[in-house]
Amino acid sequence: MSANNDEPNKPVASTAPTKPSVAKPPVPAAKPVAGAPPPKKEAEAPPFEKGLVEEIKKKFGESIKVVFIKPLRIKIQVDPSTIVEVATFLRDSMGFDHAESVAGTDYPKDNQIEVIYHLGSYTREDLAAHVLALTARTSRDDARLPTLINVYKSVEYHERETFEMLGVYFEGHPRNDRFLLPEDWADIPPLRKDFRIKGR
Repeated sequence: MSANNDEPNKPVASTAPTKPSVAKPPVPAAKPVAGAPPPKKEAEAPPFEKGLVEEIKKKFGESIKVVFIKPLRIKIQVDPSTIVEVATFLRDSMGFDHAESVAGTDYPKDNQIEVIYHLGSYTREDLAAHVLALTARTSRDDARLPTLINVYKSVEYHERETFEMLGVYFEGHPRNDRFLLPEDWADIPPLRKDFRIKGR
């Protein structure tokens, strides 16, 4: 009789050979989908428009911020303190002799309102199709900009509308008063982003 008969059965270690761990090959980078357009490169500024901007920057240097240069379209931003001087230069030295319109954009997150003057030319044939957007920003809490009425007479009603609809007071304008809204309007300017129609 075996002496081990009374001992409990013990687990027997496996003697099967273990497989060595194999490093996984790196996942190859995804190939571009056939027929997909290549990534867009920033378009080169058109030479004529770029030349106009260089002429402005030659006069005013880094105080001019170029927002964009596109075919037939330029947008520059200036400090409110220099907007009259820049507008006068654009009229007298570059041929942007009239303001086609004035618009405004409310930026509540930045606590700013941007006023945009769209300038054109009747006197220079090579500028006939061009629009130069001259912009300046002001605080929403005390929205004030110098008027351009003494540079461009055509801004008179446009600035009044911007005053009424966005609450930007144009210093030096003879009529910052009601133009389209009722005389008893008591709400905030209706084109500000936080304006809500009552009952909606």
